[in-house]
Amino acid sequence: MYAVLKTGGKQYKVQAGDVLRVEKLDAIAGEKIQFNDILMVGGETVTIGAPMVAGAAVQAEVIDQIKGEKTIHFVKRRRKHSSQRTKGHRQQLTLVRVTEVLASGAESTGVAAAIGTAHARRAAHNTAAAPVVEAPAKPKRAAKAAAATE
Repeated sequence: MYAVLKTGGKQYKVQAGDVLRVEKLDAIAGEKIQFNDILMVGGETVTIGAPMVAGAAVQAEVIDQIKGEKTIHFVKRRRKHSSQRTKGHRQQLTLVRVTEVLASGAESTGVAAAIGTAHARRAAHNTAAAPVVEAPAKPKRAAKAAAATE
């Protein structure tokens, strides 16, 4: 049985035993996670979601948090400017091993959902919302408004 899942803005065709390098997830090594955004499940019968397959999931085990290969961005301005700059970047990735593809019953497994680090940061910042403080009324403006209504 195989499935097509979506994580980190990319789609992956997986089956049990596959090892994937996905965009960084908020999980530690050895933790069991579950991908709930399943676009298609295949096997004896093929189920295509509209847009997602209800109740389907892919369970995986986090192997490690790694960095991808370095990409180098070299900029050279020629002729009269004669300047150059080198910038590099290594993408943060999570290495996961797919353990199981579930066609149904994903809600009752009790395994934590795989969420990205940006989503986790956003959720952490939004939990304790700052109280809304009203600005004090300006006395001259209040007096003018009261005089205008009389």
